[in-house]
Amino acid sequence: MTADRGRRGRIVLGAVIAAVVLLGAGLYWFQPWKLWQDDTVHEALPSAAPAAGAPSPVPSAAASTAPPVAAGPQTIAQGTLISHEHTTTGTVKLVRLADGSHTLRLENLDTSNGPDLRVWLTDAPVKEGEAGWSVFDDGKYVSLGKLKGNKGDQNYEIPADVNLADYSSVTIWCDRFDVSFGAAALKTA
Repeated sequence: MTADRGRRGRIVLGAVIAAVVLLGAGLYWFQPWKLWQDDTVHEALPSAAPAAGAPSPVPSAAASTAPPVAAGPQTIAQGTLISHEHTTTGTVKLVRLADGSHTLRLENLDTSNGPDLRVWLTDAPVKEGEAGWSVFDDGKYVSLGKLKGNKGDQNYEIPADVNLADYSSVTIWCDRFDVSFGAAALKTA
């Protein structure tokens, strides 16, 4: 009987250790506590100064026939976020700054927090419901970085080598589970 107790004790100990390891791995992978944590970000729209040698926003007498160059940021495309895997609302704007650089701006964003959330520019069409959950990694996309917060207003610099004409949508993408939390089709402003 003593040998049976020792064997059962090792089996129980092995099962407890396996359960603890599986529970730890599951908690790391799913990070369920994030569903109850909100990260709010309130960034102002960046205002870049015009580049050296850029045309002056105030037309000179000689250049009175040329169209004026905007002095501040200009929205060139925008869209409204729809929900996919998680309820998501807010507005997405592609903004050209005075220096010619571009920024993606999320305004009034409200979505769930989650593990490994990213902001992507994509060429995928935005589809309602479950049909739109996983289409964004099928084609061309550019990751603009980790989502700074699941609520508020935030900006993401768009690399200078990105051809904006190649992209028609934005998604809040969960890289860990390959699913869109929400997305917006971009329409010219």
